[in-house]
Amino acid sequence: MTTQFKKPSPGITPETKPFWDAAKRNEFMLVKCVGCGFYRNPVSITANICPECGSRKPGEWVKASGKGRVHTYTAVHRTFDPSFEKELPYIIVIVELEEGPRFLSNMRDAKPEDMKLDMPLEVVFEKVSDEVTVPYFKPAK
Repeated sequence: MTTQFKKPSPGITPETKPFWDAAKRNEFMLVKCVGCGFYRNPVSITANICPECGSRKPGEWVKASGKGRVHTYTAVHRTFDPSFEKELPYIIVIVELEEGPRFLSNMRDAKPEDMKLDMPLEVVFEKVSDEVTVPYFKPAK
């Protein structure tokens, strides 16, 4: 039986498909430059050019730690989409990953008053449909 995701689906492209395939396996992946070792946010790789060294060689997909810290966040109290209303208020966070890049996500297991800059976080995965598993972040234990 196929489950339906009731919220807007992430935009899965050929470039980001390895990231979403890994998420289905509960693995958090980043793209690493084969020239200089710079890590990139996988959902922002529309051009295969390393922003650090300018290499045009395809990066390699590597398993990341799934750990990071709060760079910034906001609490959403009114939503643009009715499918999010039951989660209000929810927290959108920019995570500074241990490997370097920043990653936009939603928080789990936290209230707005719990949030602090530089707070340690860890990835959690939620299967939202048969096709999509979404990485979220929660306070690290």
